[in-house]
Amino acid sequence: MSTARKGPLLLGVRHHGPGSARAVRSALDAARPAAVLIEGPPEGDALLELAADPGMRPPVALLAHAADDPGRAAFWPLADFSPEWVAIRWAQEAGVPVRFMDLPAAHSLAAAGEADADRAETDGVRLDPLAVLAETAGYDDPERWWEDVVEHRGTGGAGEEALGAFEALGEAMAALREAYGDGGHRRDLVREAYMRQRMRAARREFGDGYAVVCGAWHVPALRAKTTVAADRALLTGLAKVKVETTWVPWTHRRLARAGGYGAGITSPGWYAHLFSAPDRPVERWLTKVAGLLREEDRQVSSAHVIEAVRLAETLAAMRGRPLPGLTETLEAVRAVMCDGSDVPLALVEDRLVVGDVLGEVPDAAPVVPLQRDLTRLQKSLRLKAEAQERELELDLRKDTDAAKSLLLHRLRLLGIGWGTPTASRGSTGTFRETWRLRWEPELSVRVAEAGIWGTTVLAAATAKAEADAAGAGELGEVTALAERCLLAGLSEALPAVLRALADRAALDTDVAKLAKALPALARSLRYGDVRGTDATALGTVAAGLAERICVALPPACAAGLDADAAAELRGHVDGVHTAVGLLADTGDGLRVRWSAVLRTLAARDTVPGVIRGRAARLLLDDGRLEAEETARLMGLALSPAAPPADAAGWIEGFAGGSSGGGTLLVHDERLLGLIDSWLTGVPERAFTDVLPLLRRTFGAYEPGVKRTLGELVRRGPAAAAGAARATDRAPEGFAPDLDPERADAVTELVRMLLASPDGVAAA
Repeated sequence: MSTARKGPLLLGVRHHGPGSARAVRSALDAARPAAVLIEGPPEGDALLELAADPGMRPPVALLAHAADDPGRAAFWPLADFSPEWVAIRWAQEAGVPVRFMDLPAAHSLAAAGEADADRAETDGVRLDPLAVLAETAGYDDPERWWEDVVEHRGTGGAGEEALGAFEALGEAMAALREAYGDGGHRRDLVREAYMRQRMRAARREFGDGYAVVCGAWHVPALRAKTTVAADRALLTGLAKVKVETTWVPWTHRRLARAGGYGAGITSPGWYAHLFSAPDRPVERWLTKVAGLLREEDRQVSSAHVIEAVRLAETLAAMRGRPLPGLTETLEAVRAVMCDGSDVPLALVEDRLVVGDVLGEVPDAAPVVPLQRDLTRLQKSLRLKAEAQERELELDLRKDTDAAKSLLLHRLRLLGIGWGTPTASRGSTGTFRETWRLRWEPELSVRVAEAGIWGTTVLAAATAKAEADAAGAGELGEVTALAERCLLAGLSEALPAVLRALADRAALDTDVAKLAKALPALARSLRYGDVRGTDATALGTVAAGLAERICVALPPACAAGLDADAAAELRGHVDGVHTAVGLLADTGDGLRVRWSAVLRTLAARDTVPGVIRGRAARLLLDDGRLEAEETARLMGLALSPAAPPADAAGWIEGFAGGSSGGGTLLVHDERLLGLIDSWLTGVPERAFTDVLPLLRRTFGAYEPGVKRTLGELVRRGPAAAAGAARATDRAPEGFAPDLDPERADAVTELVRMLLASPDGVAAA
């Protein structure tokens, strides 16, 4: 057939289609072309030789980005089962030239905004060729149609059979192009004009003895008879930018999304299996599934595999399919291996149908200097980039773990989100950190973008922090940046950050912003101590900020605040209180002055109830407010003269569920009695208004606390106050006086708990 063929060999493929990949290999073996042209940006021609490097392991992607704007980038991903990758490797093994032929990335990246506009204009009318062909054939699923007509028909066998399949697919696409024109893909006309230009150049060099591997949709346009002038007219005036290209690792998971060629696939792991399985693909696939489920401690035997194969084949036969597809195999897995449950099936779909395979590129691939430094650090710290999400526990007292923490924090500051901090399950101490790591291909673009800040991770993070400090618009941004600098160990950036912090703190008069900024500074001082970072200068700034808050907060909490503003300030009071507790008291009496501020807030009746109640509670918890004074403040707040809404706010601030207020009320029946007396005296109409607030306050208590409070309230305040004189005996465990017999019963146990290691009581 190759001798009778007129013109070049046009192989229209489905991007990332294993059936197409096998057919391409067979067709190239049969035709033996003198050169191969492949859909892709010509800027990548110089990088094609790296495809033969032993260190190149797909999935990988050709990355092109604007030299002056790395964020403007595009990917051309390739997997082992991509027809384009098979064609590249065939040409290299056959010793014939291989080149890219699509519109240069210099033009496509320059016109990215225009392309986005085109897509927006044609939303809803862009044609999916496979979907139309599948619907015409009576299929409701394009993936299933493709499996039946390509993946399961053995088109990778004889060369004549493969060439015939390409001819048939080309004819089908020609019919679609005749019926739908460009199908809403307007920029394809420009791309196809450039492809024809490249084909003319190849004809001058090789005659008609070359092959073209491209998306099947383009084949009719490349066969069309057009003039050079017409194609040049389409290409005239295209915008252009300077472009840099390289290879980057890709993932199967990322192949499952549209990108690069604009052709996402839903089951890359399944396709990789179909391409690599030498025979009996269904049996081999179900054996993989069984292995995965065994690793998850599910009881799956060889008998399960045999039965699953039988069921999948039966389903395929009933549906008239040549072989079981992914649908049939998954249904068999659910029924036989998962006991009908979708939970283990979801694991199979995630791990095997999609998969977390991450490709590798050789060290010879061009990269920005920042990427080289990052790669060096990853190797020295044994911190491998992986596609599968994993948790990393760090002990900052260990040098290697501390270095890993610094690297991850520096990358986050640069916008390279390889790791995300998460709550530690084992410890809440400041010496522990837990990270959730996953390397996404897009991070390669982020690294290229960050390369403008420096050639090493440390230098780039330092420069970025200094620039962020200079451009920060609010005080809170600078304090957060100071905290991040300490976490990242950027001591050289701290002076610039502190200057910006001092300048904005001096000018900012909004007490809410000051109060919001202080906790970050206090945490920064704490982290600086843990990591051995000199944060002395921060202490001075923090102390000055705290002084200004102490002066400005009471006037800011004056009457007239609405409920939302009062709730916001209540949160800031909590934050400042925590910060003051973290700040070292160097003799300047900061904690004493803050306690005085809280006393002012607790006693001033013009302050909203939620703030007064919170201030009283913080003083009580710190041991700076006596029980008698607490009861007096509560009595005033809950007096009949107090507006019910304000009184309910006081209760929320004092006994809010997240602050341990329920336990406090359990152990202080006098305070509980005051709340109970107030609550029973609230008028009906007012009660309806305050009910949501009260439900929010008491609804957050633990069930055991609620039960105990209910029992105490059931007894009533009189019984609580005079339980010794009450006719009914108090519930077990509650009495106003000590029970000597019960107290003696626990003496020995207490002695054992307090015993020293040598068995002698400590006291």
